[in-house]
Amino acid sequence: MDLSTTYLGFRLPHPFMPGASPLVDDLDTVRRLEDAGAAAIVMHSLFEEQITREQVAVARYLDMPGESFAEALSYLPNPDSFALGPEEYLKHIHKLKAVVSIPVIASLNGTTDGGWLGYARLLEGAGADALELNVYALATDVNDSSEILERRTLHMVEAIKRSIGIPVAVKLSPFYTSLAGFARRLAESGADGLVLFNRFYQPDIDTETLEVSPTLRLSDSSELLLRLRWLAILSGRVGASLAVTGGVHTALDAVKSVMAGADAVQLVSTLLRHGPERLTTLRHDLALWLEEHEYDSLEQMKGSMSLLRCPNPAAHERANYMTILQSWWG
Repeated sequence: MDLSTTYLGFRLPHPFMPGASPLVDDLDTVRRLEDAGAAAIVMHSLFEEQITREQVAVARYLDMPGESFAEALSYLPNPDSFALGPEEYLKHIHKLKAVVSIPVIASLNGTTDGGWLGYARLLEGAGADALELNVYALATDVNDSSEILERRTLHMVEAIKRSIGIPVAVKLSPFYTSLAGFARRLAESGADGLVLFNRFYQPDIDTETLEVSPTLRLSDSSELLLRLRWLAILSGRVGASLAVTGGVHTALDAVKSVMAGADAVQLVSTLLRHGPERLTTLRHDLALWLEEHEYDSLEQMKGSMSLLRCPNPAAHERANYMTILQSWWG
């Protein structure tokens, strides 16, 4: 069965790849992921705050007068709690490229314009085959308009595309006023791919300590529904590859994603639960499903359930909405 697909210009043997996570920090785990059949590797994000902190530290050191004391170092931000700092991240790309033969996609996470964007060039120089720009940001300032927030991201994409020659994907959240229009503008600004969607970790409140506590919950298949909807809306209507992340746990989840229009399927939670070998199972089950349903290839199925096949997508969505509401009383 031909499971091949094209994502960010790469011809891949199948759509499955580990999404951004600490899984790629360990080289033995990375080897297991490739042995299990990963089509590509997505690294976890290098954060704007990490890069900025390092740049500030260097600048302060260079500008430090002779009479300064070592205690001045305590004025800098707290030491990095991430497994890989900026320099270690670059070195890790070199290590990954040495042990795998599949594309390595680096990831930058940031929200503002600034010198940190120049790190994209260093990631490319370190050997990254592509870059995923993760624009994880929750709009909490009541003075920020949607136009300001969107323009900020567009400027980041344009700046990165001017500085590097490798493909760039943008990992989005679903929280935009007009996601379809914004997706089109991202593609026009140079984005080679869109990744749907980032998962915002929802903080809880400890009523005893009166503190906000971060919580981590792995995804399940129920989260896929939002992604399916937007994959179907965007498929064939924006000039960029589409990847799904969040909610794919079974081969049937992958089938739905590809039918909606996904070119690539990123996996994290299911690999954390079941290990890298889960990739082998998903590939086998996907091929079996296609064969049983008399498809010749994955490409034949791709986008078959997208709204591009519908002459009036807005009316189609509204009709389904009314049908669902009526069925509650039926």
